[in-house]
Amino acid sequence: MGGSSAAEERAVAWANADAPDIVRESLARFAGHIALVSSFGADSAVLLHMVAAVDKAAPVLFVDTLRLFPETLAYRDRLITHLRLSNVQTVGPGAEAVARHDPAATLAETDPDACCAFRKVTPLDDALSPFDAWITGRRRTQAETRADLPAAEWDGTRVKINPLAAWTDEHVATYRRAHDLPEHPLAALGFPSIGCWPCTSPVAPSENPRAGRWRGSAKTECGIHRPAAVPKGS
Repeated sequence: MGGSSAAEERAVAWANADAPDIVRESLARFAGHIALVSSFGADSAVLLHMVAAVDKAAPVLFVDTLRLFPETLAYRDRLITHLRLSNVQTVGPGAEAVARHDPAATLAETDPDACCAFRKVTPLDDALSPFDAWITGRRRTQAETRADLPAAEWDGTRVKINPLAAWTDEHVATYRRAHDLPEHPLAALGFPSIGCWPCTSPVAPSENPRAGRWRGSAKTECGIHRPAAVPKGS
């Protein structure tokens, strides 16, 4: 069902496929063994809608780092109701991990890679363990590091599917309007990419959509899509 060869095969087969078709085929091919990972961020309603159109009970994994904007948590709840999603699983760091790694809630400022590792990467890795494949909302236009993103890839453990890889901002906006999907409340305030509040800032129209993430540092990913540092003492 899975494996690097399966990912390569799907990448070729889906090179020119429409995103809804990729979602539908993915849920059928990996039925019972696939999850959508959603940040419930600015673009998330589009992919969530595509999944809900096929199976409202499909597993959706949401990582609550305990440092998200209140607007994101409210948006999650609104989309769950709007799309009638019945299997959204919220995961995140436990109280023991927070006490061990970031008791003063300052790790984001001193070591953002380590903060992402214990708050986001580790909880998601654990939550993904039962699955053979997962769906992400990444797009090539979001960052230079994603410019060559395929529709499917092998992450070393499972098949990673990117149905929106070829989509532009206009594709996303057009789909959202066509299906009357609610917008994240921070999107209109200059937040095209929304993560934890200590590490997310508004973006100017001339900037890259992810320029507001970890502004002023060389960091471009939280670690879910590349290896992240593990806090000392883990």
